[in-house]
Amino acid sequence: MIPVHLFGLPADLAPILALAEPGAVAVIEDAAQAIGARYRGTRVGGLGALGCFSFFPSKNLGGAGDGGLITTNDAGLAERLCLLRIHGARKKYEYEILGMNSRLDALQAAILRVKLRHLDRWASERRRNADRYRELFHEFGLSATMAEPFTPRGRTHVYNQFTIRVKERDALREHLQSRGIPTEIYYPKPLHLQNAFAYLGHRKGHFPASELASSEVISLPIYAELKEEQQRAIVAAIADFDAYKE
Repeated sequence: MIPVHLFGLPADLAPILALAEPGAVAVIEDAAQAIGARYRGTRVGGLGALGCFSFFPSKNLGGAGDGGLITTNDAGLAERLCLLRIHGARKKYEYEILGMNSRLDALQAAILRVKLRHLDRWASERRRNADRYRELFHEFGLSATMAEPFTPRGRTHVYNQFTIRVKERDALREHLQSRGIPTEIYYPKPLHLQNAFAYLGHRKGHFPASELASSEVISLPIYAELKEEQQRAIVAAIADFDAYKE
């Protein structure tokens, strides 16, 4: 089973781990967006059989190019991963299994090693910015017009994205773009409507909750260095959007 720690918020792992029956079904944590996040005090990536992280430049711990990391507490899995990442070989030109060339190059490792020291501080500053958005939404009378990110008790959000749900999402994005405010729409089409999964026979209407979410989500700037005046300008621009005026 592959739970996804989406946008920086840990998935609810306890019932997933219980359902997996240790030793019968592996739980692989997709922690690509959630490095540093905690679930009941434990950092994500250390609860399942494997944890998968991304060092893509836009991530909280981003490199200067593509890269990633897999974590595990299982010595056997660790040994197999080491084989897989270097063509399935322990010795040069002696291949035990079919592998791949998936090594993190030294330059990326050096960059990430320096940035890692700042990761927790950056996450704290992202949480500060998330709280400030909520305060500004309330100040501008916008709280009723959107669904804000929610962090359940026992989890620590690291806000790789600050994603809200709103009506008239596409028109709002155009409005913000006209003000020079960047936004992003992650996952605008649900998986069951992607061509890659057409063979499953699903069509529009089969998963209405997913379809509605994909039409309403929009992510606002949330990076650690975001200033209060910038956030105020963003929220003021949202308040100026005709559809949300009282």
